[in-house]
Amino acid sequence: MKKVLAIAVLSCFVLLSLSTRTDADDMELLIGLIPEQNIFKQIERYKPLAAYLSERTGIRVRLTILSRYGDIIDRFVQRGLDGAFFGDLTGALAIEKLDIEPLVRPVNMNGSTYSYGYIIVRKDSGIRSVADMKGKVLAFVDRATVTGYLFPLSYFRSHGVANLEGYFSEYYFTGSHDSSVYAVLDGRADIGCIKNTIFNNLVSRDPTIKEEIRIIAKSPLMPESTLCLRRDLPEGIKKMIKEVLLTMDRDREGRRILAKLHAQRFIEASVEDFKPVYEMLKTLGEDIETYQYRVR
Repeated sequence: MKKVLAIAVLSCFVLLSLSTRTDADDMELLIGLIPEQNIFKQIERYKPLAAYLSERTGIRVRLTILSRYGDIIDRFVQRGLDGAFFGDLTGALAIEKLDIEPLVRPVNMNGSTYSYGYIIVRKDSGIRSVADMKGKVLAFVDRATVTGYLFPLSYFRSHGVANLEGYFSEYYFTGSHDSSVYAVLDGRADIGCIKNTIFNNLVSRDPTIKEEIRIIAKSPLMPESTLCLRRDLPEGIKKMIKEVLLTMDRDREGRRILAKLHAQRFIEASVEDFKPVYEMLKTLGEDIETYQYRVR
């Protein structure tokens, strides 16, 4: 009797696994990417991961990149996205405004699971403090990012700068973190606001960048780019994707792809990871439900 029962249980498990795999074979997932860096570099960075997921799960995983940070919130439903790699503020906004759930986030090469913002200047600019920035040109990334906008806004306010227009000769949004770095390097901006992981990636390719840049300020820790999926996706599909991502550091091909992402591995993500974002909004007197994240 026990033997029959064991065979029955095993059969059910096999059938369930086959069913999940069949569902996967019939599925296609469209995953969105935020423009942390040049959109072509961003696609190049994540394309091997999409191929790896497709091979390991049987699900056709396609990528689409949004031209602006805020677009990933507005276009998620319009474009029929199944998930996205959200940033710090876009992740918090998505949790509030979209029916999504955090799945995994990367562990950076230095072992950290968070990132932070930098305010940078050229070393030869003579700028060493906020007082030296008066009348200069400032480059933000996007209103829908903490490291590239909310943190520097909070930092400037804490140093007595309540009116950007009256203090800086000009400020503008570059749209990506690497563009803000190059804007400072090329002299198109005197001050730049960036994410440390993107800066470190650029330095790893061109060490001379570090010799030319001075970091004026550093933000509190913020959640790293987090993969979130629609809650209404089949549980078996979400579980399969999560398992593949959490274990990809255990095989050679997975580690090769992680290296392209400048990550050691993936770990589980949760809503709690975005608590620092809410705290930053609070310091600015902003509410995530009403925050105007579009560049006007």
